[in-house]
Amino acid sequence: MYTIGKISEMFKLPISTLRYYDREGLFPNMKRDSGIRKFGEEEIETLRVIECLKKSGLEIKDIKQFIAWCREGAETYPKRLALFKAQRAQVEAEIDRMNQVLDMIVYKTWYYETALAEGSEARLAAMAPQDMPADIRAAYENAHRQL
Repeated sequence: MYTIGKISEMFKLPISTLRYYDREGLFPNMKRDSGIRKFGEEEIETLRVIECLKKSGLEIKDIKQFIAWCREGAETYPKRLALFKAQRAQVEAEIDRMNQVLDMIVYKTWYYETALAEGSEARLAAMAPQDMPADIRAAYENAHRQL
């Protein structure tokens, strides 16, 4: 069993956030010793899922619904599966968007490093994508595609 302070350190979360989660009912089976919260493996795993869902864009009210479904049992498996499929699609779309951003940064870094080495942008500004190094061309093309 872990104290709230130890969990705060482990997850790099403020104690106030952990107390908020508890007040919201996200740790329904949490044990207490003289009123002091004791986090066991179940709460740690629940916290991992909560943080995953938060980072995927889910709001606390929807996470509360997920926790409620977990308590309801196997009949809610389809709802829980649908939630994770939807979050997966959202995260994959965000990863795709961020890869496009990263590719623009890769391309522009190459562009300005080359311009700096050559002392001018003239050759680069006139360069067609097919004349770029293959890895830079791939980054350029991804950075300039429509999402």
